[in-house]
Amino acid sequence: MINYNPKDWFTFIFRIHRADTVKRLFPMFVALSIYSAGIAWLELEVLKLSEKDHIRNITAMHGLLGFVISLLLVFRTNTAYDRWWEGRKQWGALVNNTRNLSLKLNGILPAGHASRAWFRHMIPNFAYTLKDHLRGEFHPDKLENLTEEELSHLHSGMHVPNQVAGFILSKVNELYRQQVITGDQFITLNHQLEALTDISGACERIKNTPIPFSYSVFLKKFIFFYVMTLPMGYVFGLGYIVIPMVVFIFYVLASLELIAEEIEDPFGKDANDLPTETISANIRRHVQEIL
Repeated sequence: MINYNPKDWFTFIFRIHRADTVKRLFPMFVALSIYSAGIAWLELEVLKLSEKDHIRNITAMHGLLGFVISLLLVFRTNTAYDRWWEGRKQWGALVNNTRNLSLKLNGILPAGHASRAWFRHMIPNFAYTLKDHLRGEFHPDKLENLTEEELSHLHSGMHVPNQVAGFILSKVNELYRQQVITGDQFITLNHQLEALTDISGACERIKNTPIPFSYSVFLKKFIFFYVMTLPMGYVFGLGYIVIPMVVFIFYVLASLELIAEEIEDPFGKDANDLPTETISANIRRHVQEIL
């Protein structure tokens, strides 16, 4: 995720980063410039048409379609941002949940008990495995204080966050059987233990439920045909200036769609995705401070 000062907006005009849509759309800019120039040359120089030779209301049609496409893009970007913000809320809930679990364990477990060190490492391990799971990765080198048996068990399991949550639940059950914690304390801890898998499931729902295919395809086709017909109607009023105008309109419309595509999956490594790596590191630091 990019850290920036939202008040220093003027410098954004000249700032280019690796996720900038200009670089991604540049080949299309070139193709559209050639296409628009060809249409303008054909109508103005070869066929020598005038506005009277064409449908007079073609510009009005573009105006109406522009209003419709703007509504569709607003809905598209709002839907994508809702997914991004929902992902951020789930990771914020994970931060609060791990803190609450650590605070309760810190108050319940006796000072110097061996399980305190175990929880100090295993609770942050859940955050790291969830981050990697949402990215389709597994990095055991980022996990701390795992035995060979636990590590081999994680390798054999397809859902690593569930395995780590299972380790934590098994440890709490073991402490209950050893009468280190009481039944009431176990019930108190169980709420945070359930929240771990609830958060994992919510993040998976966001990641695995993209916008409906038909809607996404229709919007892309709509943008394409809208932009491709622009030179035909506006060339009489603008002449060859229609070339940069068409490119700019395509840049605005396509950029909104690309931004929505990027943020609708907020758990990846794109520039505008959630800083899950930083959040996981903060969880590890806070849990280790508490325990």
